[in-house]
Amino acid sequence: MTAAESHGRQPGTTAQAEAGRGARPGVGRRELTYAVLLCVAGAGLALWASTRVWAVELTARPTPLPPVRDARTGAGLLPWLPALALVGLAGGGAVLATRGRVRRLLGGLLCGLGAAVAAGGGYGLLAAFDGEVARQWPALCLLGGVLATAGGLLTALRSARWPAMGARYERRPAGGVAPVARSGDGRVTGRQTTEAWDALDRGEDPTVS
Repeated sequence: MTAAESHGRQPGTTAQAEAGRGARPGVGRRELTYAVLLCVAGAGLALWASTRVWAVELTARPTPLPPVRDARTGAGLLPWLPALALVGLAGGGAVLATRGRVRRLLGGLLCGLGAAVAAGGGYGLLAAFDGEVARQWPALCLLGGVLATAGGLLTALRSARWPAMGARYERRPAGGVAPVARSGDGRVTGRQTTEAWDALDRGEDPTVS
């Protein structure tokens, strides 16, 4: 860096940049946690609600025989609904194991799956079934689809700044932060310990030279 560049930089610029870099990993981890929880909770809720009885159809029989009760679950009425919920449940866990463009594409897929699940719940709320109808289960399915859609949308839009599984211990490319130095007797000082934790927060391994 030249002297002109050093004098031209404002005193607070470096501190603000370092503070911003320090805040990003924490924000990214929180957003990742929220997205995974939304996807998993939403898909799990929809899967459970789809196994409940949404309608009971009554078929009359000659007297004195009682009518025949035909219980119809959400899965029985919409066979594709639990399948999509299962895929969404697995995709929510896969968000942790992906990164970059693959993670963004996965987020778009989860958003679409969540919207389809929500549409299935909406159908259950509005459809005119014969016999006894339980509207609470389609409502929960709709809620689960909305939650999964929100998690997928968050992943598609914000995952570029999120950490990836295993990235914490990857070797830093050339030009990265130098490894933590140790004192003459091999002990790490308090300041060096702080630097090591900062390096871990950035996804670096301070023990690799």
